[in-house]
Order: sequence, then structure tokens, then C-alpha cells
Amino acid sequence: MTAEIVNLRRARKQRARQDAEKQAEQNRVTFGRTKAERHLTEAGRDLAARRLEGHRLPEGNEESGEP
Repeated sequence: MTAEIVNLRRARKQRARQDAEKQAEQNRVTFGRTKAERHLTEAGRDLAARRLEGHRLPEGNEESGEP
């Protein structure tokens, strides 16, 4: 019966890689969106901003009634 010799430095690095991969997988699930989804969201935000800006009253017409 011979015990397996373990290099602790390699074992720590391997565990760190496994932990990093678990974290990466979790991030992919949480934050992962396709490029098309990101562009669609950005286009929606731009459209909303343009609509809001289009409804803005011109400056200088507040309460005075002058054009």
C-alpha cells in the first residue's frame, strides 16, 4: 500500500481553476445575453430617449407665453 504523492501547489492551482470555472458558469447564466439581445435593448433605450426628447418643450416658453 503506497500512498499517492500529491503536489500541494498543483492541487491548489487546480482547485482555484475549478472554482473560477464555477464562477464563470454562474456569471454566464446570470449575465449572459446574446449580441442581438444587447443590441435590441440598446435600440429600445435609444428610441425611448428620442421620444422623450421629442416631447420636451422648447426653452424660454416657461410661464411667459412668448413664442
